[in-house]
Amino acid sequence: MNIYQYILIYTLTALSWISVDAQIPPQPIIKGSVAIQNGIIHIGNGEIIQGGCILFENGKITYVGQENRSADTVINAQSHHVYPGLIAINTIIGLTEIDAVRSTRDFSEIGSINPHIRSIIAYNTDSKIIPTIRSNGVQLAEIVPASGRITGQSSVVQLDGWNWEDAVYHSTNGIHMHWPNPYSYSKGIISPNKNYITEVEKLYQYLIEVNSYKDDKEKKEKNLRLEAMSMVLKGNKPLYIHVDDQKAILDVLEFGKTNELKVVIVGGRDSWKVAEQIRKYDVSVVLAPTQRLPSSADRDIDQPFKTPSILQDQEVLWCISESGSWEQRNLAFQAGQAVGYGLDQEAAISALTLNTAQILGISDRTGSLEKGKDANIIISTGNILDPMSQNIIYSFIQGRPVDLDNKHKQLYRKFKKKYSLSESN
Repeated sequence: MNIYQYILIYTLTALSWISVDAQIPPQPIIKGSVAIQNGIIHIGNGEIIQGGCILFENGKITYVGQENRSADTVINAQSHHVYPGLIAINTIIGLTEIDAVRSTRDFSEIGSINPHIRSIIAYNTDSKIIPTIRSNGVQLAEIVPASGRITGQSSVVQLDGWNWEDAVYHSTNGIHMHWPNPYSYSKGIISPNKNYITEVEKLYQYLIEVNSYKDDKEKKEKNLRLEAMSMVLKGNKPLYIHVDDQKAILDVLEFGKTNELKVVIVGGRDSWKVAEQIRKYDVSVVLAPTQRLPSSADRDIDQPFKTPSILQDQEVLWCISESGSWEQRNLAFQAGQAVGYGLDQEAAISALTLNTAQILGISDRTGSLEKGKDANIIISTGNILDPMSQNIIYSFIQGRPVDLDNKHKQLYRKFKKKYSLSESN
């Protein structure tokens, strides 16, 4: 037996111990036209069509209305609910696999100022987390680097791609910055951050430096950090500023106005206190999850549940987010929580679809079920916002059928079979 035979036997033996649990590959676009008939269609812009029809072909929606249209393939929705695909914003989907294993985390970079870092090139389409998220209606996601003062460039991906080049939906939708905290926390005691003003002044000074670099026509050396940051000047790309406290939010509004930036507030814990000013400055808000405790003991216990309806009443463009990666499967329920505290149900759906698409700059392609947009469509037998009734039975991303199986369902079937056999014995 030669060395090559030894290598072959060793390789086959090693592979025999590995569970063959590969991702189901993306499917091609359905040939011909597809009609979804008799569904309760939630457009995504607040409108509902009872018993309506959606027609799509070659990945694009060609008709939405009350009249049933004929097609090569017909899906009878049987009074089920039809929605635009949900969009997860401010996530680390595909950038981490097991949070406790450092080698599977690829969302942070050395250094504090990294506007040139691109999250998209680290995106892993073969993550086992992605099918779990898709099965709960999430079809698109913004992936964001997460360390430092200026963390880098985020991208939007569709969650059924062969590789990151195939998955990219919007390669660079903006840059993310973490605003200094005006308060410091130590052993449960809150005190003013003595360095807050200095830290804010550094950000102003940094943008002056970026402007100078941008206007310099005779650059001797290319500075990647300054080059990348210049894309947010004059509102060319959004600057997503992660900020929570009331004082800091007001400072962010002034920072954006002074530097002519298109600002999006991310987190926005105290945004309900200054909603009027946020609307005045024409700033959007990406809210943190509703299912959390208030930030301090003197706040209403249900304040996070009420904040969405306050922003909605003030006509602020806002959307809702979930934390982490695998947690994104619960995204719809974050919006559902707000429905019980004054938010209109269709407004909650918009906060997961069209509003998010507008903030991410992709509303011309997705976010609502309208003619000419991508066929990003999900069908649920029940209310998608309700964990007790949500049941996704069909999902299409850009007209391609999406397999809704995942690791959790596989394990459920495996052990259901084991214990059902045991009981029969």
